[in-house]
Amino acid sequence: SFSSRMVLKHLNEQKEEFKNLPQVLADVDMLGYKHILVASINLFPTDEHEMVKRTVEGFKKFSMSNISYTDAILTKMKDSSLFLKSLHVRVSKEDCANLYIIHGTPRLDVSGIESINYTSKYLEFIDEKNFVCSLEGAFSYSDIKDVLKDKIKEKGYKKVQVIPMLLVSGNHYIKDMFEIKDDLKDEFISSIVSLKDDESFNILALNSAKKIIIKNIKESFTKMGLKVG
Repeated sequence: SFSSRMVLKHLNEQKEEFKNLPQVLADVDMLGYKHILVASINLFPTDEHEMVKRTVEGFKKFSMSNISYTDAILTKMKDSSLFLKSLHVRVSKEDCANLYIIHGTPRLDVSGIESINYTSKYLEFIDEKNFVCSLEGAFSYSDIKDVLKDKIKEKGYKKVQVIPMLLVSGNHYIKDMFEIKDDLKDEFISSIVSLKDDESFNILALNSAKKIIIKNIKESFTKMGLKVG
């Protein structure tokens, strides 16, 4: 299922039928499945993940099925730390600053925002060449770009690589990441991190992210009283 109305609208325009979570849950429930697990493919446990939880809890009130959901990817401390360290080791280059860009949230009272804060602090703590900002909300690039550039120059870096903390290489990657890269060009040699043999970069392509998703699914199966094969 897809949570983005923009994505669903685009797919409908392409004559492809995809559905949101309530629609898919209704379909699966009508098919008679007794156990349904919703795997939350959200990076942070913020508002979109909360919508997954509320939708599942709503269905549980009238469905006879055993329904549950998994954690978002960066929910548990240990898994998050290992993932972030692995990502840092993979993308880091000598004499090049890393600018990690999180999507962010416009509100400070959103559930799960501590996951975003931890991610930012951890990345900045493990290496002085790491810098973090968001696309919107707290510490957005548009608000702090001048300070960011000054801090990067103070550390003596002439190269900056943009690292999108995004699940997929969608509209935010195509539009926002390239705008930021181009803005940095005024003062640095700038680039966007890409995976080997692939010009794009997205979190879901990383094995470390896939392992957390699979682990979350197995743990949720166990909590549901189901045997994991």
